[in-house]
Amino acid sequence: MKVIFALLIAAALGYFLGSLNFSIIVVKLLKGRDIRTVGSRNAGLTNTYRCFGPQCAALTLVGDLLKGVVAVLLSQLFASMLKVGFAPDNEVKYIGFIAGFFAILGHVFPIYYGFKGGKGVLVGVASFLPIEPRVFLTLLIIFIVVFVISRYVSVSSIMGAAAAPFAIFFMSLIVDGAGFGRSLLYMLLCIPMAGMVVYMHRSNIERYMEGTESKFTFKFNKNQ
Repeated sequence: MKVIFALLIAAALGYFLGSLNFSIIVVKLLKGRDIRTVGSRNAGLTNTYRCFGPQCAALTLVGDLLKGVVAVLLSQLFASMLKVGFAPDNEVKYIGFIAGFFAILGHVFPIYYGFKGGKGVLVGVASFLPIEPRVFLTLLIIFIVVFVISRYVSVSSIMGAAAAPFAIFFMSLIVDGAGFGRSLLYMLLCIPMAGMVVYMHRSNIERYMEGTESKFTFKFNKNQ
């Protein structure tokens, strides 16, 4: 019963914190505009940068990273207090994946904004920072390497998301020595998180296959 309660808390915290879209909030406060009506109409970091520049993008980055981190930390804190972790040290890492998934779900389908949000990349990768910092760093490196080579934010995001389940499995099994069963559990819990991010990039995949996907540029439209 306590486990179910901990899972429900994680899901609620993840979803309602994830629903706070800082791209929408920041652009509305600083520019008086709705990010969903300009550029690609995606309420995410890339469109924020392209349309409103580095200041809005930086604040969006911080906000969307923090909500994933806070959702996981609070969920794990409650689970630890309820003592529903794995023996012998009440390890509650598994709860973080639940909070992380629902944070992505909240970002993609935010209750505060008519269930129309972004693609969940930032909040998804941020969730790994309190779950497993070394996986967070691994995914960040993958993103940067692919981005430097391709200049496609979408491709870099997809590659990072696709690598996440394998990264958490091998990090847990080989580095942490958690055992095959627990490592497999973490991998299985990670797959929906990665799958959601990849699924939300399906239009980018189509454009990439057609050769019409836009590469990232550090220029932004000052006329927005």
